[in-house]
Amino acid sequence: MTPVDDVVLNFSPGSLMLLNGILAVVMFSIAIDLTPEDFKRLARAPKPVIAGLLSQFIVLPVLTFGLVLLTQPIPSIALGLILVAACPGGNISNFITHRAGGNAALSVSLTAFSTVAAIFLTPLNIAFWGSLYEPTREILRATSVDPISVAITVGLMLVLPLALGVTLNVRRPDVTKRLRTPLQWLSMAIFIAFVVAALSANWSYFLVYAGLVAVLVFAHNGLALAGGFLVGSAMRLSPFDRRAITIETGIQNSGLGLILIFAFFHGLGGMAVVAAFWGIWHIFSGMALAAVWSRTKAAR
Repeated sequence: MTPVDDVVLNFSPGSLMLLNGILAVVMFSIAIDLTPEDFKRLARAPKPVIAGLLSQFIVLPVLTFGLVLLTQPIPSIALGLILVAACPGGNISNFITHRAGGNAALSVSLTAFSTVAAIFLTPLNIAFWGSLYEPTREILRATSVDPISVAITVGLMLVLPLALGVTLNVRRPDVTKRLRTPLQWLSMAIFIAFVVAALSANWSYFLVYAGLVAVLVFAHNGLALAGGFLVGSAMRLSPFDRRAITIETGIQNSGLGLILIFAFFHGLGGMAVVAAFWGIWHIFSGMALAAVWSRTKAAR
């Protein structure tokens, strides 16, 4: 069997550009639900947002590093886990939170806040946690990842459509009202179709290598969901808000992770397989959790 790090996934530059575009559209579809007043309201009552950002950018990376130390996976898989944990919440989290009967408005705002914060915190977390573990530190040295370049990539791909969406919602709410529902469903359908197409193109690799990462991804995602739930509980948030934070922490923007892997790590096989497997698995785990939670109404 070819070593996983020698595997080059069927993911062309054109596919990378398409994924960039899809993620920008998904981010835009979320942003047209927001106004500056949403941010002001959260600033007046910031506890749920602080809990969500703490869970996303501090608790999850700490839990991830603990998992890496405990399991000692090969370096590229370890760095893949660290990179996924450093990404902001995934856009599908808003849809899943709504299905779970959680605070969808909080979820949308957390996605927006974590996306903005990711400009600084994603490259910082990759560099910090990756450098603490000797095997992954060697990969970072070999690839010479520039945190500023990572920040620019994240900013252009996620923050720009966020700003455009909020601006359109402020200036032309009549337009965003018509666009909101069909655009959100369309962007989600396109994203899922892209994941399915990418999986089909690399199915033989997944059959061979998924076993290397499946248990780790299951455990990692479980830790993410548990971490979000425990942070919400420790900060005494309502079940309504706690559901949003749990899902926001457990649904990572693995699409962004893939883009960073191909842009800065030359599509390193172990990292790419982790991010791709995450991109599939967190949809199933999130929807399963939503199905369970949707049976009972969350107290506010």
